[in-house]
Amino acid sequence: MAIQVVLMPPAERDLKALDGVVARRVTGKLLAIETAGRVVGDVKRLTGQPPRFRLRVGDYRVLFTVEAGRIKVYRIVHRREAYP
Repeated sequence: MAIQVVLMPPAERDLKALDGVVARRVTGKLLAIETAGRVVGDVKRLTGQPPRFRLRVGDYRVLFTVEAGRIKVYRIVHRREAYP
């Protein structure tokens, strides 16, 4: 079953603001998830209200939720900004 990765508007802005090398690494990880059909990589579930996850890409964190075969990416931020 294929997984669709959807970037929410804040995540799109975060991705555009990243350095080119980091942006390519993040994009590559998200494409790997789509092609594999499952969540791959260094992923951990975050504690909190809804089930949220983070994907570690170097010093950056991709924050997302999984809903009905879709991954909704909410933010792509540096690790010092990722956790409140």
